[in-house]
Amino acid sequence: MSFERFRYAAFRRRMQCAIGWGLLLAATLAVAQAAEPAAAPAAETPRTLLVMGDSLSAGYGMAADEGWVALLGEDLARNRPGWRVINASISGETSAGGSSRIVPELMRHRPDVVVIALGANDGLRGLPIREMRRNLARMIGASQHVGAGVLLVGMRMPPNLGGDYTGRFEALYRELADFFEVPLLPFLLEPIALDRQAFQDDNLHPTVQAQARLRDHVRAALEPLLDGDRAPPRRDE
Repeated sequence: MSFERFRYAAFRRRMQCAIGWGLLLAATLAVAQAAEPAAAPAAETPRTLLVMGDSLSAGYGMAADEGWVALLGEDLARNRPGWRVINASISGETSAGGSSRIVPELMRHRPDVVVIALGANDGLRGLPIREMRRNLARMIGASQHVGAGVLLVGMRMPPNLGGDYTGRFEALYRELADFFEVPLLPFLLEPIALDRQAFQDDNLHPTVQAQARLRDHVRAALEPLLDGDRAPPRRDE
């Protein structure tokens, strides 16, 4: 067996573990739902969009209602009143942190759609790509196996980390999107990446004024999932 085929086989085994883990979670949720007492008919239950991100999604350096996720919630409340947005993003979050939190977040909110926007802190710390792959795969697999659609949001790293690492980092998102057949938004910061005025003094976090552009960028990629399509075509550049 060639090295490439061996690596792919190993990757598939890891993914199968993630899928099996997701199936176990789905079974747990099903048991919990079955144990709940029957409720009287009520108004249609709002559909839930869960965002799992880092400081770029948590609204670092601004009020909680000023970030792009909050703006997305306001937009959906106006234009899609059957949807609500839960922001479970944490400043400083890594893919490992997201992987450790995905189960309780899924059980707590039972989302219809999950936006996974992690990886920036992994890249800045030089986390091995294989670890990041495992963490994100676990999050995608668990989300899919409780019936949620997934939008994977990618990031890019600065060139000072080296061409090999930055190339593999960017390619990882495409590989996961292809493997799990989920839509990919390749780069969260694409609308503002070349606009220095769109960033705070740290040159890492977008300003309040830039948040609407990020909201619109993500909103366009989300549209098919909001319409109920679990695996729309990826948004490639």
